[in-house]
Amino acid sequence: MKTAAVIGAGFGGLALAIRLQSAGVATTLIEARDKPGGRAYVWERDGFTFDAGPTVITDPDCLKQLWALSGHNLADDVTLMPVSPFYRLNWPDGTNFDYSNDDPALMREIAKLDPADIAGYKRFLDYSAGVYREGYEKLGHVAFLDFSSMIRAAPALAKYQAWRSVYSMVSSFVKSEKLREALSFHTLLVGGNPMATSAIYALIHKLEKDGGVWFAKGGTNALVRGMVTHFERLGGTMRIGDPVVEIETLGDRATGVRTQSGWRGDFDAVASNGDIMHTYRDLLGHTPRGKKAAQKLERKSFSPSLFVVHFGIRGRWPGIPHHMILFGPRYGGLLKDIYDNGVLSEDFSLYLHHPTISDPSMAPEGCSTFYALAPVPHMGKLPIDWAEVGPGYANRILDHLEARLIPGLRERLVTSFYYTPADFGRDLSAHLGSAFSLEPVLTQSAWFRTHNRDDVIPNLYFVGAGTHPGAGIPGVVGSARATAGLMLEEQRG
Repeated sequence: MKTAAVIGAGFGGLALAIRLQSAGVATTLIEARDKPGGRAYVWERDGFTFDAGPTVITDPDCLKQLWALSGHNLADDVTLMPVSPFYRLNWPDGTNFDYSNDDPALMREIAKLDPADIAGYKRFLDYSAGVYREGYEKLGHVAFLDFSSMIRAAPALAKYQAWRSVYSMVSSFVKSEKLREALSFHTLLVGGNPMATSAIYALIHKLEKDGGVWFAKGGTNALVRGMVTHFERLGGTMRIGDPVVEIETLGDRATGVRTQSGWRGDFDAVASNGDIMHTYRDLLGHTPRGKKAAQKLERKSFSPSLFVVHFGIRGRWPGIPHHMILFGPRYGGLLKDIYDNGVLSEDFSLYLHHPTISDPSMAPEGCSTFYALAPVPHMGKLPIDWAEVGPGYANRILDHLEARLIPGLRERLVTSFYYTPADFGRDLSAHLGSAFSLEPVLTQSAWFRTHNRDDVIPNLYFVGAGTHPGAGIPGVVGSARATAGLMLEEQRG
């Protein structure tokens, strides 16, 4: 393999393209939107910079590796800033919990909730370290192409009771309901229901504890820009604003790609960082393989979507940290409404992003940039008209924030807009408007997930949230490592 096309310039596509180009494969990265980033898009409005997300950067070493492959340094292109506390968790009764890897401070926070849970937390940390070792270090960057690879992983999965949910496992260690929520909500950041997602995902706690939580100066899209700079420095080619409309095939081989503008290119291998359903159903819809794979995917469960309100306000808010989780009055019930019932609940839990506390340049002088994110059912479970429902839902979220956290928000408002499940579907070709692709349950993980290399078309590959290991920056960057390994192995073969 001497040439490769990578469809989609999200984090997964960029990381794969950098790995291939670093290894001497002439790589063309093709992006449908007017700028790279995928879900890590950026808007600039009225002097404010609004990141679409993802905004929580963990395991910076997985990013540094992408530069180190060619003897370069991430810090030459991107400034990563540590975020502390990682998150402030807040409940409707006014309780705050500052979550960090400062051990003495964390023990004080746990003691505020229930001193008896300190010992249980330490046991949970040991558990988290074990699943991190087995699930992330050993399996997170390895492709699962056959069932025997799953069988080999089974003893470790059984040892750590992978069939249990994260919430169930956390609950076996600590008794405080608030602490149970604090130690299990992380799966929501990768599209998983804490009540159903495999306990293996408790590894996220260890990942954050060891590597910290970071933010890219200038916004998450500054990391995207740094990756593009590095890819082009290595000689890679970018095509922006020209969606791929077909992966061309001959027999059981992918031969190239064709774009909306009429451009086409022949390649030795094709990798998709696009939505997995879109790739099979639309880009390969002319092939028996595309039709069959799309039918199979339709039977799987997909992660929920998100409703995100971006707003810029006058004033600085030193009392609001970079990341906050504002829990609603219900935890399990709300999750059931989102994942099972397909209900747009009266109450909500919010993730509040406040980047100007770390980087004031993301807003005009004396102003602040925020977004508030509410998980909502995907459009398969909740087929409503978001153009009709969106304005009212956005107002409810802003009213809630004004009453709970930001007095005078309305009179300070300079600019605001929102992003709905329908936008995920339109802008990202996301199946059902899902924000994280396949739901990360055990029966859709590792070998059960879309494979990093297609089973029928041997030079067609996948990278990103829909393939192994899954969503989140470390997940999609890990998928790039697994997929690049397969592609380069074929080249050597």
